[in-house]
Amino acid sequence: MAEVTLRPLTPDDAGRVLSIYQAGLDGGDASFETTAPTWDAFDSGRLPDHRFVAVDSDGRVVGWVAVSPTSTRAVYAGVVEHSVYVDPPAQGRGVARLLLEALVASTEAAGIWTIQSGVFPENAASLALHERAGFRVVGVRDRVARHDGRWRDVVLFERRSPVIV
Repeated sequence: MAEVTLRPLTPDDAGRVLSIYQAGLDGGDASFETTAPTWDAFDSGRLPDHRFVAVDSDGRVVGWVAVSPTSTRAVYAGVVEHSVYVDPPAQGRGVARLLLEALVASTEAAGIWTIQSGVFPENAASLALHERAGFRVVGVRDRVARHDGRWRDVVLFERRSPVIV
């Protein structure tokens, strides 16, 4: 793959970010959601300081990562849930790993101590990515919800920062 650089996600990236998001949803193993949100919904649901895009040498956005707060309670201010999506043609080339590394650095610098994620057990690439990125499995929610008419399990991951004590 051509060189990939990371930069903060901006509103100008909305079209590509939502397109990549929809491609992930269309694959069937990324989320219970089936339709990407509007930009306003995406923007309002994610913390502004921890959003990055991966850009290829042609200037095209090929992936993104962002976090959402897990709770409005002050005691959970250091806990976030992340999403990472990569354009299908760019998958398997380390883009998600780079995005997660940037996210970890950004959240730790801001004092965030835990990053969580839920992954379908059928999403082998995401399971492996999270384990390589220092996330650990903390449980499985069996048959937690229906997706396309069938019950789905979700593997719960978390990464506890070793530098925030």
